[in-house]
Amino acid sequence: MEMKFGIHSMVWVGDWSEAAARHAITSTAKAGYDLIELSVIDPSTFDVALTAKLLAEHRLDTTASLGLDASTDVSSEDDEIVARGRKRLDEALTLVRDTGGSILCGVIYSALRKYDAPATERGRQNSYKTIAWIADKAAESGIKIGLEFCNRYETNIINTTAQTLEFIEIVNRPNVFAHLDSYHMNIEEHSMRDAVLDAAQAGKLGYVHAGESHRGELGTGSVDWPQFLGALKDVGYDGIVTFESFSSAVVHPTFSNSLAIWRNLWTDNVALAENSLAFLKEGLGEGGAKA
Repeated sequence: MEMKFGIHSMVWVGDWSEAAARHAITSTAKAGYDLIELSVIDPSTFDVALTAKLLAEHRLDTTASLGLDASTDVSSEDDEIVARGRKRLDEALTLVRDTGGSILCGVIYSALRKYDAPATERGRQNSYKTIAWIADKAAESGIKIGLEFCNRYETNIINTTAQTLEFIEIVNRPNVFAHLDSYHMNIEEHSMRDAVLDAAQAGKLGYVHAGESHRGELGTGSVDWPQFLGALKDVGYDGIVTFESFSSAVVHPTFSNSLAIWRNLWTDNVALAENSLAFLKEGLGEGGAKA
């Protein structure tokens, strides 16, 4: 396989109206990326046929991610909340299938929020069972499920690579893998290199988010990029690396609050996208040089 470089749709837009979809997909292609990661917080707002058409026109691949909220938290002890979460995941999975994508990832095992207590055993069991359920449905369409572990302020289920690998072992589905994110790893891991090696050794390194410590342009914060990208090179990772950045200038109203995006970290998202892609290609030995 050849490594593919993606960009999160919220670098470009905060919603998915027709105009936003056209702008995001066109901008992704012009910036030189191979794919766009769709943020499907609410799958019902997507014009799936239009999205699929635009992706085909611009020869872009796609993935989709989302974070559940309190009303759809599949790690809840409330059966009705879990059922709503499963419905949301099923809708997102259908969108991935119908836009030609092959991966559904993100915080799909709990809500994306700060919890005020540890997860309960019943809540964990609901989370395990939900991921096993959605993985089985995904397998019918050849789709893989990526579990994006997040820092302690955004979930109480999985915060590290080790916890994610344990979760995956419990779920025991071949199409479930670890979704590593440098932003969260920079907060929680003892060693970003060891985390990459552990996921690769387990055969579960399946998706990567490249995010800077302050959520802005890559290489301008405190993430140890030589260690992280070097580890990806050393294990021969040849999957998807998606650039993720958020700013108060371009946000989804609820997602901005969930991620505490209070500052405008950039104003020129074209330069941001192009510079960050060049940075990744240089760091991973894929050609190009940082602008």
